[in-house]
Amino acid sequence: MPLSALIVDDEQLARDELAYLLKGVGDIDVVAQGKNGVEAVNLIKEHNPDVVFLDVQMPGLDGFGVIKKLIDRRLPLPQIVFATAYEQYAIKAFEVNAVDYLLKPFDKKRVAQSVQKARKNLQTEAPPSDKLETLVRMLESQKPQNSKVLLKSMGRLFLVDQKDICFASIEDGVITVVNTSGMEGQSNCRTLEELLESLDPSLFWRAHRSFLVNINRIKEVVPWFKSSYQLRMDDRKQTEVPVSRAQTKRLRELFKL
Repeated sequence: MPLSALIVDDEQLARDELAYLLKGVGDIDVVAQGKNGVEAVNLIKEHNPDVVFLDVQMPGLDGFGVIKKLIDRRLPLPQIVFATAYEQYAIKAFEVNAVDYLLKPFDKKRVAQSVQKARKNLQTEAPPSDKLETLVRMLESQKPQNSKVLLKSMGRLFLVDQKDICFASIEDGVITVVNTSGMEGQSNCRTLEELLESLDPSLFWRAHRSFLVNINRIKEVVPWFKSSYQLRMDDRKQTEVPVSRAQTKRLRELFKL
């Protein structure tokens, strides 16, 4: 039977090239394509493909973040072939953990070898969960922690310390980040989930589907109607952020309400 495959890359040209090369290999069907890490997780859950060709360097949720999400959600892991342009340390990790990789620009012969290896692994190996989990831990330990967030404001690009961010909100697909100093800027992330992936999880919390908040910048918890709450933030406008019903329990845990 043909292998089912998923291609995930934030560059359309890279997706097209890989799909073309896989068509030439034969006996493999590309069932779907995704352009970011969030789509990758959803498509893997939906299609349960045999093999995923996954870009390493993507904005927001990168390739390693995708694997971590799948492991955290206890979803079945497909065979993973990572695609990378330059991270040599990652290549060594792939080799140690017996996970395949492709270097960009793609080579037809190398793509065929990856397909062959995935097919062999599916026939002879147990699910790759342990190997991939080890790989993710190894790479995360080497990954530099970036405490800065890039924001666009008034035609300029600013780097802001995470600790100085008060909250972020999304409206009509645009993410606005508010600093404690009063500055507002737009993030280039597509979703709040992507932005949250790049932030310190010990500092930031998804209080509502449209809001992320810095826990240390909550000035007041305001009781609201029907046992709900609002958060008064420590920005200049003292913005009030709603807490969704689903997050009320988490709020009570955070502040022992």
